[in-house]
Amino acid sequence: MRVNEKYSTLPAEDRSVHIINICAIEDIGYLPSEGTLLNSLSVDPDAECKHGLYLRDGRRKVDYILVYHPKRPSGSRTLARRVQHGDAAPAARGTRQDQPLPGKGDVGAAGGPEPPMDYHEDDKRFRREEYEGNLLEAGLELERDEETKIHGVGFVKIHAPWNVLCREAEFLKLKMPTKKLYHINETRGLLKKINSVLQKITDPIQPKVAGHRPQTTKRLSYPFSREKQHLFDLSDKDSFFDSKTRSTIVYEILKRTTCTKAKYSMGQGEGRKKDSALLSKRRKCSKYGITSLLANGVYSAAYPLHDGDYEGENVEFNDRKLLYQEWASYGVFYKYQPIDLVRKYFGEKIGLYFAWLGVYTQMLIPASVVGIIVFLYGCATVNENIPSMEMCDQRHNITMCPLCDKTCSYWKMSSACATARASHLFDNPATVFFSVFMALWAATFMEHWKRKQMRLNYRWDLTGFEEEEDHPRAEYEARVLEKSLRTECKSKEKRRHIPEESTNKWKQRVKTAMAGVKLTDKVKLTWRDRFPAYVTNLVSIVFMIAVTFAIVLGVIIYRISTAAALAMNSSPSVRSNIRVTVTATAVIINLVVIILLDEVYGCIARWLTKIEVPKTEKSFEERLIFKAFLLKFVNSYTPIFYVAFFKGRFVGRPGDYVYIFRSFRMEECAPGGCLMELCIQLSIIMLGKQLIQNNLFEIGIPKMKKFIRYLRLRRQSPPDHDEHGKKRQRYEADYTLEPFAGLTPEYMEMIIQFGFVTLFVASFPLAPLFALLNNIIEIRLDAKKFVTELRRPVAVRAKDIGIWYNILRGVGKLAVIINAFVISFTSDFIPRLVYLYVYSQNGTMHGFVNHTLSSFNVSDFQNGTAPNDPLDLGYEVQICRYKDYREPPWSEHKYDISKDFWAVLAARLAFVIVFQNLVMFMSDFVDWVIPDIPKDISQQIHKEKVLMVELFMREEQGKQRLLGTWMEKDRKKDEPCNSHGPKAGLDSPEYPGGAP
Repeated sequence: MRVNEKYSTLPAEDRSVHIINICAIEDIGYLPSEGTLLNSLSVDPDAECKHGLYLRDGRRKVDYILVYHPKRPSGSRTLARRVQHGDAAPAARGTRQDQPLPGKGDVGAAGGPEPPMDYHEDDKRFRREEYEGNLLEAGLELERDEETKIHGVGFVKIHAPWNVLCREAEFLKLKMPTKKLYHINETRGLLKKINSVLQKITDPIQPKVAGHRPQTTKRLSYPFSREKQHLFDLSDKDSFFDSKTRSTIVYEILKRTTCTKAKYSMGQGEGRKKDSALLSKRRKCSKYGITSLLANGVYSAAYPLHDGDYEGENVEFNDRKLLYQEWASYGVFYKYQPIDLVRKYFGEKIGLYFAWLGVYTQMLIPASVVGIIVFLYGCATVNENIPSMEMCDQRHNITMCPLCDKTCSYWKMSSACATARASHLFDNPATVFFSVFMALWAATFMEHWKRKQMRLNYRWDLTGFEEEEDHPRAEYEARVLEKSLRTECKSKEKRRHIPEESTNKWKQRVKTAMAGVKLTDKVKLTWRDRFPAYVTNLVSIVFMIAVTFAIVLGVIIYRISTAAALAMNSSPSVRSNIRVTVTATAVIINLVVIILLDEVYGCIARWLTKIEVPKTEKSFEERLIFKAFLLKFVNSYTPIFYVAFFKGRFVGRPGDYVYIFRSFRMEECAPGGCLMELCIQLSIIMLGKQLIQNNLFEIGIPKMKKFIRYLRLRRQSPPDHDEHGKKRQRYEADYTLEPFAGLTPEYMEMIIQFGFVTLFVASFPLAPLFALLNNIIEIRLDAKKFVTELRRPVAVRAKDIGIWYNILRGVGKLAVIINAFVISFTSDFIPRLVYLYVYSQNGTMHGFVNHTLSSFNVSDFQNGTAPNDPLDLGYEVQICRYKDYREPPWSEHKYDISKDFWAVLAARLAFVIVFQNLVMFMSDFVDWVIPDIPKDISQQIHKEKVLMVELFMREEQGKQRLLGTWMEKDRKKDEPCNSHGPKAGLDSPEYPGGAP
């Protein structure tokens, strides 16, 4: 084909397939229209392409979409450069056109002024040309569409033909179902009857999805092989690879296909030399896979398509619509999730997340029931609790010491009656039982999930699946090449004094051109390269934790100063509710700060992970999860830790208080202890985070982003496009959706909630109930977001939930220790036991309150700390009481710590040791008793292996019999020839006795 023939277009009367060069079309100034095809067949004019789900022929599915922003290049300049470098694409990278292309205007021939040269956009365009050409060489079929309803946005539709799907499925070792069917071992006897009864009971809450019922047969799966295609049922090749598998295969090709030539086709004019920053940026990139091209803005988006619309009367039924009806609707909140359909549509990784969330929510049901029983037990026994009755008894007339200096006055213990009675609801003997139960519950939950995970692995053909090393990230490749080029520059500096021979110049050019391919394979980033990033990580994390502590300290100062200010109020009702008011407002402040810092810490964790430059996406995700969890854990639980273990511990005593900054006196716990305040803190933070952060943010922020994106696109689009807004193709509608940002935020909020449920459950038995109610909404909320608000994510194979399982185990172990300390140090459970069995005169709790209070002579107040109004109660106070174990003022060692304190402390430490070891042993025992792999699944996996061996043995025997048959036929054919040969020789006239 001559050069000028490359620019010819297809005559109107010719409907055959014709190949032209898309690069040449752009060179002469043609703007590809909606009808421009890359490697496509002739168009069926009656086909509607099923709303963008198929290419223009209406038969080949669109498996993936690449989005870019087309810019009109300078025709003469572009053509000149292409001719100069001779980078003409081969015919394999051409297009097939079925109609004349509309021109851009002959810019070069017109002789008009040349527009400003935009080398950055030209470089992007050349990268796209080369990359799409490489995709064509890889066997993919492409189709371009720039005349879309979205102004300034072009789409490249990608289709993977059958031979490419087979090739890549074999490379990826995808397990596909074979023709071989086998029966699954069913339970027998009593278990079978129980299962049948349970199936009938749960039938109304099962989703109406095909294949959700327990199956009695299963197809034997085997890694796909082109040599063994006869094993698989290929009667319907269009549905053999589903849309999820097809998009995964295409994405793997997109990741490994590279473009490396565009950056070396740059001219050497003066304009290029001036743009040094751009040149340095180009040199930093080595191999441009799809991740690199997205990072550099060559393409603005890349995503697989949804199966179709999810609502509407005339919408064709598809998996997306089925998921919307049976999974992503709030009306089906009481039903099980169609996990198999979720996996079929979104892939194994997302399917495992929702399966884990479903198992976690189911396990919260028994925990909620037990928590409600514990709470009701506290309500039923509140009137029988002797310590709270003594505190509320007006006849005891116990006068308490002031809660703050000067402004606070003496007060009656009976004024804290409501707090004491409320504390008993959560601080009772049943709380200890509930703490042990929750520790065992956490261990059982982990074991149950492992077994469920193995069942899913068997059902989804993931047994034996091993994750292969992922492709290097674009940032890692850029950093490695930068290091390589820096090393090469240093070596060139050393060799500069040595004259280079002319014969080596060509070799040097080749080495330079291959630098992006070879150097990144040889050079790696070491710890020395990452040392500055590690130091930055350490300093930043310590600083963020210090910021969290500083904020908690600020809230403490707020509580102290607000309590002092309210104590000066003249209203008796205000002064009587000082503790509740201060606690509630401080917790709300903590909640707002926690929500804000969570967002800030998430961004900081991502930035810290980026500067480390992890090699693979998996490594990046694990490091990001660790940093984000550490920062958010500290942020969420620091205020709760303060109330549980530090408040009221270091206050000193009347006459010798501990002060912050020499001005603010440390706050004390209520006479009933800090457990009630811990309960208030935990409940408000937990419920507030779930309501605001997990629900309102998840609903509001995506809708707000979608609305902003709609306004931006509407502003960019011409007016004549607006009327066609409702007639967009599938790929146009999906482009307006929110990109999928990963599962880390979804897991993170659930792990933090798991911490609220387990870590401080001794102080708030209703935590599992509120978590259950939240998760029922959360499942449907996440489902609705995935189906309606997000672009379809690329399906990722995974056999477990990764690092999240280890975090869950760590939180479960930490929960045992924390609950032991909450029961022994925060609640009054241990002091009550010590008093009952050591100090009680009659074996009852009468006198316990008086036993826990020490006496103080008001004449021992330091100067300037005594109440301003000592007669506020109407009488002069000589002795006031405070909660502590100290010697009385009339003792020889007045105000020293008494022996009772050490006895209670010893009992508390002993309880921590016994509780921790006992519960840890019971948890490990549960872990040991429950096998990780269910027995029936283990048998089925073994059965699959045996059946596979038998299948190949029969196949091999068949081949041997066929070979033997062929050899027998060949032998029989040779026998007549051998027997006929001698007879012919004897009758021949050449022999003496032969016929004449």
